Amino acid sequence: MAEAATLSDHAFLASVGRRVRELRERRDLTRKALARAADVSERYLGLLETGEGNSSIVLLRRVATALSARLAEVLEPGPLAGEARRQRIALIGLRGAGKSTLGGKLAAERGCRYIELDVEIERESGLPLAELFSLYGQGGFRRFERRSLERLLADPAPMVLAAGGGIVAEVETYELLLERCYTVWLRASPAEHMARVIAQGDLRPMAGNAEAMDDLTRILDAREPLYRKADAIVDTSGQDETASLARLRAAVNP
Repeated sequence: MAEAATLSDHAFLASVGRRVRELRERRDLTRKALARAADVSERYLGLLETGEGNSSIVLLRRVATALSARLAEVLEPGPLAGEARRQRIALIGLRGAGKSTLGGKLAAERGCRYIELDVEIERESGLPLAELFSLYGQGGFRRFERRSLERLLADPAPMVLAAGGGIVAEVETYELLLERCYTVWLRASPAEHMARVIAQGDLRPMAGNAEAMDDLTRILDAREPLYRKADAIVDTSGQDETASLARLRAAVNP
């Protein structure tokens, strides 16, 4: 809120215009197609994207500032952002931290859906993840990841969501997750991450790579500042499933 308050009205309108244009281009829409879908004139959309749009949004922004609220909280229907976030639990962390096991059990306790973002990406793209990476690369995967997350967050129903370990490296997608979900980093030691993945029958982390543990440690070290942006941290190192679930339950219940 402090950043928004320091922007001049003109700069704010310009930033809104840039954001609209970026979102339109990300979805591969022409200005004419978006104008038709939004039932606004193409001229209005052009003015909006160039920062010359209707100034009424500036007044709404001033009201939000006076309320010490984000503009999104005023514009978005449904529960207030803080309440809505508590209904959406997002689990982050590397494979082997316990996202699937603990997430499924937590969802069952809360009587809500358990969703794996990777599964939704496959549904969104119509491709298995390996084939998606092969055809579209990392950039294509991240685009489908963002679309899948936006689609899930459009539904106000409570859920427990397990996100991929690398989502934290995609700045805008991760910020969306942090803004709209109560996010928990499930943390474990590198040795436990590796041991749990291998215990699941996946030997790929060690296949042909004698330095796999060093690589994993470097990844964790690089991502730790990003993972620490989560609302809560639950360390599952040295904990059995029951103890880890108890810690997670305590972290998500106010």
